[in-house]
Amino acid sequence: MQAARLAIFGVAAVAAVGAGLLALNLGKAPPEPIIISAQPVQPPIKLVEVLVASKDIGMGSATAGALDWMKWPEDGVTETLIRRDKRPDAIDELKGTVARQSFFSGEPIREAKLIHSDRGFMSAILPTGSRAVAVQISPDTSAGGFILPNDHVDVIMTRARPTVEGQPASFDTQTVLKNLRVLAIDQTIEEKEGERVVVGSTATLEVDPNQAEALTAAQRMADRLVLSLRSLSDSVPGSPGYAAFLLEQAKGPSHNEIRLVRYGKTTNLTAGN
Repeated sequence: MQAARLAIFGVAAVAAVGAGLLALNLGKAPPEPIIISAQPVQPPIKLVEVLVASKDIGMGSATAGALDWMKWPEDGVTETLIRRDKRPDAIDELKGTVARQSFFSGEPIREAKLIHSDRGFMSAILPTGSRAVAVQISPDTSAGGFILPNDHVDVIMTRARPTVEGQPASFDTQTVLKNLRVLAIDQTIEEKEGERVVVGSTATLEVDPNQAEALTAAQRMADRLVLSLRSLSDSVPGSPGYAAFLLEQAKGPSHNEIRLVRYGKTTNLTAGN
C-alpha cells in the first residue's frame, strides 16, 4: 500500500514538472526566421578560340610553327581576328606566310599583317611609288651595328681629294640623302659588350626613283658611304621633332648635286631629301 502511494506521488510530480516546462515554452516569443539572401549570379563569359602567335615572330620571319589557338572573350573578338569556329584549318592555310610586321607571343594574328611567300616580301612592304636600294655597309659605317629595320638614317658620302705633293690628305664629306627608312639588313647576330647586336654587310633603304639614282651614283663615286642613325623623335611622321624637320627642309632644302658621267654625257643628279 505504501509503495503504491509513492508511485502515484512520483507520477504526479513528473506531470507537474512537465506542465511547468510547457507553460514556460508557450510564454516565449517564437524565434525569428533566418533569411538567406543569394548573391546575383554573374552571367558566364563566352569564350571563343582565336589564332595567336605562340612565340615572338620578327618582321620578315616565317610563321610556320609559331601559330596556335587561344581562348578569348567573344565580346573582345573583332572581325580582323581569325576564329577557329569559322576557319578551323587556318594554321595549315597560313603555313607559308611571312610576317609583314613583328608579333609578340600571345598576340592575335591578323591576316593583313601577313604576306604569302610567293608574292615577295620586300615588294609587299614597299609603299606605292617607292623603291628599295641596297647599300654596302660595315659596323664602322652603320652606327656600330645598332641600325635595325624601320630605323631612319642619313647617307653621308666621303671622297678623297686629289693629293698635292707636300700637302696632307684631305676629304670631301657630303650628306647625300636624309631620313631614309631602313627596310632590311643582311643580318648576323653578334655579342658586343655583353649585348646582342645586328651586324650586316648590306642595308636596304626605302627611296623614291630620284633618290635611287642619286644613291646608286654615290655608291660608285664614294670612297665610303656612312649611315648616320637618326633619332626616332625627328624622323617618323607624328613624332615631336618631325614637324621641325619638315620646316627645316622647307626653309632651306638641301640640293646636293652629284655629277654623273655616263657614256660621255654629264648629268647632274639632285640628291634631295
